[in-house]
Amino acid sequence: MKKTLFTIIYGCLTLVVFGQTPVTPVAKNGLLHVENGRVVNQTGVPPQLRGISFSWSIWRGQKYYNPNVVDWLSSDFKTNIIRLAMAVQPDNGYLQKPAMQKQLVVTMVNRAVKDGIYVLIDWHDHNSNLHVAQSKQFFAEMAQKYNGIPNVIYEIWNEPERVAWDTVKNYAIQLITEIRKYDANNLIIVGSPHWDQDVDMVARNPITGFNNIAYSFHFYASDPNHQATLRARADKAIEAGLPLFITEWGVGEANGNGKFDPEENATWLKWMEANKLSWVNWNITDKEETTALLKPGAPEKGGWMPGQLTPAGSYIREVLRKLNLF
Repeated sequence: MKKTLFTIIYGCLTLVVFGQTPVTPVAKNGLLHVENGRVVNQTGVPPQLRGISFSWSIWRGQKYYNPNVVDWLSSDFKTNIIRLAMAVQPDNGYLQKPAMQKQLVVTMVNRAVKDGIYVLIDWHDHNSNLHVAQSKQFFAEMAQKYNGIPNVIYEIWNEPERVAWDTVKNYAIQLITEIRKYDANNLIIVGSPHWDQDVDMVARNPITGFNNIAYSFHFYASDPNHQATLRARADKAIEAGLPLFITEWGVGEANGNGKFDPEENATWLKWMEANKLSWVNWNITDKEETTALLKPGAPEKGGWMPGQLTPAGSYIREVLRKLNLF
């Protein structure tokens, strides 16, 4: 831990005080890698990162893509990882405005690096197999820019929908090959079919020949279809040695709305803790939805008061402040 010198002057008397500079999450954990079927830190221990996903980088959520919000999530929520859900297909997304979207991402990644937290660069697209060229170009640029910076994690396809694993795997191999031209070691997260739920299927035929590849697993804690049966599928994948990273989960139901069941959320949190899985909660926006963490009109630059948080926001903030002891 780095010592910091503070000098306080009282009249003619000078006091010298030695303090301690806090260790950041990245300084503590270093470059994440995959070892024996787990995502681990520089000492070979699962870091179990816990944090928050920004919403689509368009619509209402875009206004929160600013460095002040990164600072606030890190200092107040005690978030040690953020996720940047860069929109791809919708209007004003990457396909239409690549320069604008790329600049949003770069600004946020740079602040996460400065704050010493991890950051997922998420290609937030349900149909990535239709946009291979654009995806390769984007991640090639990101890999060249952030090569060797341990904060950065590449998430190359958010929630493939109803496509076969072979389709996802073929896309992933192309993207991994492109990234590895420029960044040999940073963690890459691969999606799985059926909105990142078919991880048991993936475990039977995983990607081979590359280092530091993990797989995303998504769930919505109060959704009736996302309970014991879905956990059992993830358990099978873990038992088979498939490294999982929960890049998105919400307190409500799969459509982002619906009920918020505290008991089901507690069950899922207990399961994640038991399996030492890193996770990112959905999402920073002020839309009137169950999984939105902010009430409509919440300030764009953070500094949110308790009354500006939704029930989801209050709940996730409490969980993070309790569990994220750096």
